[in-house]
Amino acid sequence: MDALIVGRVIAGIGGGGMYLGNLNLITLNTSLRERSIYMGGIGIVWGAGTILGPVVGGSFADSGATWRWSFYINLVIFALMIPAMILIPSYQPQPDVPTLTKLKQLDWVGALLNAGLYVSFVIALTFSGTTWAWRDGRTIGTFVACFVVLILFSIQQYFSIFTTPTNRLFPISFLKSRTMVLLYIASAAAGTALFIPVYFIPLYFQFSRGDSGLQAAVRLLPFICVDITFVMGQGILMPLVQYYFPFYILSGIFALIGGALMYTVTSTTSPAAIYGFTVLIAIGAGIGSQAAYSIAPAKVHPSKIPDSIGFINVAQIGGIVLALSISGAVFQNTAFGSLTNVLAGMGFSEQDVRSAIAGSKSSVFESVSEEVRGRAIEAIVQAMGKTYMLVVVAGAVALVSAVLMRKERLFMEKSTRGA
Repeated sequence: MDALIVGRVIAGIGGGGMYLGNLNLITLNTSLRERSIYMGGIGIVWGAGTILGPVVGGSFADSGATWRWSFYINLVIFALMIPAMILIPSYQPQPDVPTLTKLKQLDWVGALLNAGLYVSFVIALTFSGTTWAWRDGRTIGTFVACFVVLILFSIQQYFSIFTTPTNRLFPISFLKSRTMVLLYIASAAAGTALFIPVYFIPLYFQFSRGDSGLQAAVRLLPFICVDITFVMGQGILMPLVQYYFPFYILSGIFALIGGALMYTVTSTTSPAAIYGFTVLIAIGAGIGSQAAYSIAPAKVHPSKIPDSIGFINVAQIGGIVLALSISGAVFQNTAFGSLTNVLAGMGFSEQDVRSAIAGSKSSVFESVSEEVRGRAIEAIVQAMGKTYMLVVVAGAVALVSAVLMRKERLFMEKSTRGA
């Protein structure tokens, strides 16, 4: 497990670098009119990876090749992509500055505090109420540590301690811009609406329908296909419409309605209804998830374009991290309480209950009557439904943000820098 954790951290660094690097290269080599279409293209490639990832991973996990090939396959993909990586045009914003100097200019203290902030928050929500009691000293201590790190990070960034205003990690100047703040909030909301279904749709079908890993992954296809369609559609339409706030209004409305409907699901809800409900969320998430990457660079000075991309990236990825942490805590705590009541008096330990929540193939489900099994699955499904309240909130937040956005045109004029 230690090796798996370390390996995924390294892979995460690479994935984050590729994603953010790609966004910056596209921003620097396209005009405003072209940019949203290319950003939509990134959404399509990401969507294809999201579709193929669980399907391929599920296939490996269910086959004799074992789950390890879910990771080995990345080496094959990397080898195939080497020629493309070589051909990607380079961009040096500081061509005369040595690499060592650039490394020294990085805000290492800010990066460390930022990492500590997310890690402490995720640990607090992951273990609280499950491994640790809510009143446990470790739970309280972790939340206190998270709050302290947040204060330290805010002070360090505001006063540029161990860094400079130019090099600090978080572009504080953007907090003075109404547009940038609202784009940040709306992007975080879209990330929330996108990833909660991605995580919980397969889980729902594994519990309620007994799907295998591959079958459950295939159930994601309608959601992801619709999402990437609307990502690309938004990228094509926004240069024509030029106003960007209507897209966020639609994003919020669809996410809100879809989330509210998913909140009502039970273990007997038909697959067609699930697909229909989640498709509404996919429309909302697709419209809002990539739009800010085209809007934000157009609202800042050219020298601040990389900062604007990073700013929105923090909103999107940070929103996803927070959403999955909170939804996971809601699911684990709600499911544990409900399932404990269902299995009361049957001799199951706390660990047995947690094992049942972790997977539908648990021995708990195999050793109880059909009636109890049905009640247990219903309890878990109801707990999953509660996570969609976050999607409802995200939709409402995106809608309010859209209403507060400036009713201005985003002129998609041609850039002299386009490649």
